[in-house]
Amino acid sequence: MAQETNRRIVKSVANGIPSWSREQEARQAGARSIAGIDEAGRGPLAGPVVAAAVILPFGKDITNLNDSKLLTPRIREELFDIIMIRASSIGIGIVSPKQIDQINIYQATRLAMAIAIRKLSPAPDHLLIDGPMSVDLPIEQRPIIKGDRLSCSIAAAAVMAKVIRDRIMMDLHQKYPEYGFASHKGYGTKAHKAAINQFGPSPVHRKCFRGVREHFQMSIFE
Repeated sequence: MAQETNRRIVKSVANGIPSWSREQEARQAGARSIAGIDEAGRGPLAGPVVAAAVILPFGKDITNLNDSKLLTPRIREELFDIIMIRASSIGIGIVSPKQIDQINIYQATRLAMAIAIRKLSPAPDHLLIDGPMSVDLPIEQRPIIKGDRLSCSIAAAAVMAKVIRDRIMMDLHQKYPEYGFASHKGYGTKAHKAAINQFGPSPVHRKCFRGVREHFQMSIFE
């Protein structure tokens, strides 16, 4: 079993797809409950930031699992359902635009991750976190740049966070159709910025973000 897992790790690394190598390193250091953590929605002008924490059975590959940004919406949805079934535990953390404005997007992302991790059962004893991030929890943790392209656990968390946030933005589109959230999911596209200029910011826009905050600054002098 160990030799087969090692063979697949080498093959995955060579092919540029997420592998179990980071999880294996954590296991060799004594960890047994390893969670991958990632977020979706740090950059958009509107909507929440969503984080996911996922514990997968070690060494059990999931077909097509990769960096969520490289996957089509259909494949992400398919993987979402598979991960829901396969994962030992999943935690989701959501921080609202209002909270983002209060504490800034970096701290809001860390908060969303901490919320997601606390929801895991069993509790993890090692965290693999995408990007140069850390959380204020007494758990061994390892930040990994581009972790969603390197670690199976982080890639799974990325898919979960992305799908859940996209679904939230689809719901917000029904409430605020004039902004086109269904197409750009709150990111600062040309069409989105034009809608903000025409209609002003909505209650789910992030007041602290450039492209939104200017409208509040202008209103002070009007």
